[in-house]
Amino acid sequence: MEWMKKELGTHKPIIAMCHMPALPGDPNYDRSAGTRGILDATRRGLHALQEGGVDAVMFSNESSLPYLTKVEPITTAVMAGAIGELKREISIPFGVNVLWDPRASIDLAVATGAVFVREIFTGVYGSDFGIWNTNCGEVVRHRAAIGGESVRLLFNIVPEAAAYLGERTLKDIAKSTVFNAQPDGLCVSGLTAGAETSADQLRIVNDVAPDTPVFANTGVRVTNVRDQLSVADGAIVGTALKKDGYIWNEVDVDRVKAFMEAVRDARGG
Repeated sequence: MEWMKKELGTHKPIIAMCHMPALPGDPNYDRSAGTRGILDATRRGLHALQEGGVDAVMFSNESSLPYLTKVEPITTAVMAGAIGELKREISIPFGVNVLWDPRASIDLAVATGAVFVREIFTGVYGSDFGIWNTNCGEVVRHRAAIGGESVRLLFNIVPEAAAYLGERTLKDIAKSTVFNAQPDGLCVSGLTAGAETSADQLRIVNDVAPDTPVFANTGVRVTNVRDQLSVADGAIVGTALKKDGYIWNEVDVDRVKAFMEAVRDARGG
């Protein structure tokens, strides 16, 4: 738990998603706007989140649908370029997530100086993207090989749009993940981005991993943030901070401020 207070500056931190538009190579990439459009949109999101008072941000290629489990090099390159351009404007801790490629996420973190990454590091899943396999040992060794030992790894152990192959309970998955992989945090998700994380599932993971931070990964909003943070050690929030609470809209700074006011109340001031 100590790393969160030291590196994110508070207990029960709120990590806000800074979603980038579709990137070169993605089906919905806006060629007319180009990479300048990506930079401008990411800058607007970053500044709105920072003005709203979130504790940290996580840059993600959320618009790269349908996702790849091994991204093209251009994806990481464009994300690194945009974050590099914005580096002087980032005033709070930040992380990165290259969906859904753990090696690329770590590469991006090392290239940009990110504090943490969130990814699927363990397990085998049947998903909307096909059979989804992982190799945690290989990825962690890759982190060491490129000098990224300080990058914190947040393991999403309930992936969105996917189901674990094999009859294992969430309790067993969380317990063995902590023992075998030694994650810096565990993320528990709903079905999709914006879908509420089950409080019961959060409790199960928290009970078996009391010394590992557990994050509510999806669906945290003003109306449930108190209940979610009463169980979880922090939250990762995206959709609730967008205009009208719609994932593909731009960040609404007034919604961010209202959300963080509710968070401060939940944290006791």
